[in-house]
Amino acid sequence: MSKGYFELAGRQFPRKTWYRDPALRRTYICLMFVVLTSATNGYDGSMMNGLQSLQPWQEHFNHPKGGKIGILNAIMSIGSLAAIPFVPYAADYLGRRMAILTGCIIMMVGVVLQSISAGFGMFLGARFLLGFGVAIAHGASPLLITELVHPQHRAIFTTIYNTTWYAGSIVAAWLTYGTDHINNNWSWRIPTIVQAAPSIIQVVFIWFVPESPRWFIAHGKEEKGLNILFDVHANGDRNDEMVQLEFVEIRDTLTLEKEIEGNQWLELIKTKGNRRRLIILLSAGLFSQWSGNGLVSYYITKILTNIGYTDTLTQNLINGVLQIFNLLIAVGACFFVDKVGRRRLFLISTTGMLVTFIVWTICSARYAINGSRGAANAVVGMIYIYYFWYNIAWSGMLVGYCAEILPYNIRAKGLTVMFLMVDVALFFNQYINPIALDGIGWKYYIFYCVWLGFELAIVYFFYVETRNTPLEEIAKHFDGDQALVAGAAASNKGLTLAAEMGLDATVTQRHELEEKRNSVQVENAARTKSEL
Repeated sequence: MSKGYFELAGRQFPRKTWYRDPALRRTYICLMFVVLTSATNGYDGSMMNGLQSLQPWQEHFNHPKGGKIGILNAIMSIGSLAAIPFVPYAADYLGRRMAILTGCIIMMVGVVLQSISAGFGMFLGARFLLGFGVAIAHGASPLLITELVHPQHRAIFTTIYNTTWYAGSIVAAWLTYGTDHINNNWSWRIPTIVQAAPSIIQVVFIWFVPESPRWFIAHGKEEKGLNILFDVHANGDRNDEMVQLEFVEIRDTLTLEKEIEGNQWLELIKTKGNRRRLIILLSAGLFSQWSGNGLVSYYITKILTNIGYTDTLTQNLINGVLQIFNLLIAVGACFFVDKVGRRRLFLISTTGMLVTFIVWTICSARYAINGSRGAANAVVGMIYIYYFWYNIAWSGMLVGYCAEILPYNIRAKGLTVMFLMVDVALFFNQYINPIALDGIGWKYYIFYCVWLGFELAIVYFFYVETRNTPLEEIAKHFDGDQALVAGAAASNKGLTLAAEMGLDATVTQRHELEEKRNSVQVENAARTKSEL
């Protein structure tokens, strides 16, 4: 493929520079505020780290320790788990935009209750609401982004989505660092109030972002979906050949998925390709939080205290600089996803984490045995190196990769399964980690060294490369010749819509010209599936 072109359904089209294209520029700027859903989670992790170092917060909640501090952190994940049954239906029936709006409103209510909490129970309940709301918004936001952005920019934009976790984390880390000098309850109330900022911004900007064209097409509103594709991807040019071909590929694929597969939960295990997708979804959700990073995300204060860094300002400073470092690496890695490839980045990242965590464990052991300051300083260095490796794959690609490997009919449900595993892992991290760190200290790290070796094996044997593949055509990497990719199949036979009808055909003419071809494709796909 030529450097200045990208491929769609077997044909090449000129690449676009988004900031020079008025429609893409307008849409992407608004979408950058939609991606802030992930920032709420990042903010929460850093905020809870910071609050634990604030004396007024400790006194207000009677110095929670062990299981009590664990459930205070874990309750947000429990709220997200409670929302799981509602997430895919909110995204599929309300629409991607309305699901995001619903989640943001619930989160804002949670923030209000959290910031005025009079005691432990009220704070706990508020954080449950936060988790419930973020699950709904988090389940819909990547779907809207994946299904709306231009095919050329999907990899970068969807990968950037999850890196905003660090944007929220940076704000929280430095805000709690700044309020450390306040000697009353406002030292912790201010950070909890600011947690509403991402949701407020999203409630405002969601109205400027179009609904997913694929959602409209899937619900029988094909003309609305086509108009959005023309407006966003072609600046309203109804004769744009790329958009017309994109529409055919989307519509035909959705038609075949609806006729042949359906969108029930059992579809996740019915075919060999979907079972491989399910393994990736379950493992990616688990590995993204259960690779040792959960120790730092919520309990860096304990880790630093265990190696002699007890000053609260020093702890918050290390945490604040770490979050800036993480954001820079994670965003930078987004631009190499299509160049290097998803699978290769996952392998490099997991290998780097494994080696670094082994060194981290050894240095922690040396400090515990003889109190070596050099070993303590090395642990801090290993934390930064570990996150370098983590961020080149697991930070950004978690959502982007999992969303793109799923066909539309099970995309919302598949992402819900992935987020379910994230929440399960988070609950374990938040509730068990402080107990384990208090009980066995550095020896707990040995478990993660072994686990990272297991992760590397799963990635090597099951993860599939999808780079430079249009969204509707990724199915061929999982389902082979039986992939339900109508638009791509038509293109391979030389039956593109533009060639058949002329570039100025109406939607009605479009349907008439393709009706016969679609019925044949559905029959052929049904016959192929029955033969399997």
